Amino acid sequence: MEKSEVSNVLIVESHNDQYFIQALLDHLKLHNLNINSPICAIDDYECLKGLDKEKLKMALGRLKNRLLKPQDEIVKKIGIIIDLDNDTVQNRLDLINAAINSVFATTMTISQVGQWVVVPVDTDIQVSISCYFMNVNGKGELETVLKAIKSQKSTYANCLELWRNCITENELKLTDKEFDKFWVSTYHRFDCCDKKEKYRSEIKCSHEASFKKGIYNFDSPLLQELKSFLISLTD
Repeated sequence: MEKSEVSNVLIVESHNDQYFIQALLDHLKLHNLNINSPICAIDDYECLKGLDKEKLKMALGRLKNRLLKPQDEIVKKIGIIIDLDNDTVQNRLDLINAAINSVFATTMTISQVGQWVVVPVDTDIQVSISCYFMNVNGKGELETVLKAIKSQKSTYANCLELWRNCITENELKLTDKEFDKFWVSTYHRFDCCDKKEKYRSEIKCSHEASFKKGIYNFDSPLLQELKSFLISLTD
């Protein structure tokens, strides 16, 4: 990645979040959003690979150490995108604030989604931090959003409801989170891959490839708050 004078960093939970956010940035033509080098070996994002306070503290700590080193780029903003799941917004804010307070030795806190707070890196350097939680109507994760904004026929994926009913009738457990992930994978693999692509399904039908196919409505009103958050990273 070519370095520039001002850079911003986006922390996400997984590679799938990364692929989706990058596709959305491309749709918004936010090519001037310079997202910094990764932890997870795929360019442009800091990936948590699952969420807990310690992982978030480690990700922020690594970024703080980078900010303290001489470099050509100046990091002004750190954005954090995590799933809301079935938690409350306040609990998620508390988790993020606890990590920020610990790493940056500050009492500054984020009181609402999308709010930017300035925290000290050292006596001469400051950085702004904000967050957004993936959700639909106050719960869920990336896959919940994807199900809600899909734009193609999803016959194969929808038929999974019958399979889920069978699971329930046999007194077996399947969480909404597990089901939604399976639904999205089926939508990508069976509903949105043609016969030729299926010969190389591990590449052509992957999440990374699927987000580039136009099979999601990136103009959905459900994405407006997320878009506003991403745009605020460029201010």
